[in-house]
Amino acid sequence: MLRRLIIDSICKDPGYNNGDFTSQPAAMKMAAVFFGIATNGGTLALQSLAPTREAADKLLDDRLAAPFNADANDYLYQWEASRDYNPSPRLERISAALLAINAADDERNPPETGIMECEIKRVKGGKLRIIAARAETRGHGTTGAAKFWKADLDELLKKTPKC
Repeated sequence: MLRRLIIDSICKDPGYNNGDFTSQPAAMKMAAVFFGIATNGGTLALQSLAPTREAADKLLDDRLAAPFNADANDYLYQWEASRDYNPSPRLERISAALLAINAADDERNPPETGIMECEIKRVKGGKLRIIAARAETRGHGTTGAAKFWKADLDELLKKTPKC
């Protein structure tokens, strides 16, 4: 749903002009900042960064004022290209050691749906690591910080046969 909202926000911006714009549509930056806050921040982290309305407004103002150099057509292509991605039909074909990492506060792939826990069972030797939510985690962005899963990866590599 969020992908579609991003796409529709940009396409329905009069400045987009069916992709024939002379400057980047204003809705693109707003959609990107909205999506980033909604799905890549972590509830506890955002609460610690912006515990008051004033702090939240400043955080938002800072993000809206930050440079954003994406091209609307490229940005839309990226979001459209990911709309129907589904690795599920071929999970049993994975033969390599696999460590799936998610965060308890991941807003994009919320663990409470149980999807990853169910699907990882179909991967021979697959392992799931869920990082506990805390003020230092960043929701979906947590997986980009190796400090949260480095030990799990080290363990996997020690158990994985060398070529």
